[in-house]
Amino acid sequence: MAGIELKNISKKFKDETIIQDLNLTIKDGSFTVLVGPSGCGKSTTLRMIAGLEKQSGGEIWIGGECVNDTAPGLRDVAMVFQNYALYPTMTVRGNIEFGLKNRGVPKTEREALIKDISEVVGLTPHLDKKPQHLSGGQRQRVALARAMVKKPKVFILDEPLSNLDAKLRNQMRTELIQLHKRLGTTFVYVTHDQVEAMSMGDEIVVMNKGVIQQADSPLKLYNDPENLFTAQFIGTPAMNIMNVRDAHGLELESAENVGYVGFRPEQALMGTSVKAAEGYAIEGEIVTRESLGAENIYQIQSRAGLFFVKTFLEPLENASRMTVTIPYEHLYYFTVNGQRHRGARARIKQLVTAGGV
Repeated sequence: MAGIELKNISKKFKDETIIQDLNLTIKDGSFTVLVGPSGCGKSTTLRMIAGLEKQSGGEIWIGGECVNDTAPGLRDVAMVFQNYALYPTMTVRGNIEFGLKNRGVPKTEREALIKDISEVVGLTPHLDKKPQHLSGGQRQRVALARAMVKKPKVFILDEPLSNLDAKLRNQMRTELIQLHKRLGTTFVYVTHDQVEAMSMGDEIVVMNKGVIQQADSPLKLYNDPENLFTAQFIGTPAMNIMNVRDAHGLELESAENVGYVGFRPEQALMGTSVKAAEGYAIEGEIVTRESLGAENIYQIQSRAGLFFVKTFLEPLENASRMTVTIPYEHLYYFTVNGQRHRGARARIKQLVTAGGV
């Protein structure tokens, strides 16, 4: 096992800077997920750790050793790709064994390793099949087994589930979590899917335009975002954000430099059961209703803007308009530059609605 440290990493392609002055510590034995929109630099960061891309500046340390000039094959890192990269003419056994043969591992040791790893990932009945006769999930397991058999210090996984259907993705997420617990090895996982990130990672690194926006535990990212980008990237639906000028009736204390007010869709309470002094009320027209079984999601248009409300285990509201109240303690405040403003507070007063459309 090994921790990873990136110090002042930068990456340029010709005249374009993709990553600039990135600093990140990945703990030994952690399941760390790099998440962000396409083009944010997460896969490039992963490839630099693996040695498949050369950083333009800075240092990469793995297990306490600087690996800037270490070839990919000598970094003790195993990588699993989005497309699995299996050899189509080889059986499952051949794919798993290939790297061991190249490293000169004796046959008896190879067979023992293949037997053990195949049992761990559930491939024992399929060892003599070729990739074209396997399902997507089974091919993914072959790619994992091929990486695992090397017993690396670090596993690097670049969007390995993106080619699977939704049901299989859910199953493989669970299997990867269990596999990480069993191996105790450092996992670094890249995805653009924030649901994958939140459900799998014990540490999540949110990136945008080559810059780390926030690195924290899933709950900390969700409940305590540092900026507008993290607040709106993490969560389904995303956090509702209003320009403070449009938050009619909301008066703030210590409001200097406050540019935006936000709240999570599930923190808005429907109806008039909330006392006037307990929260900020917004009235609006219901634009859409979406039932997801235990969840109902409303899209509401008001003078404060378009926002979402999520309710649980409640019947769909049939009215055309709705008043929702957000408890003051569940309001988030951000500066005009998009950073979290922790000094702002709502001034408690009698309820004043935001008004309809």
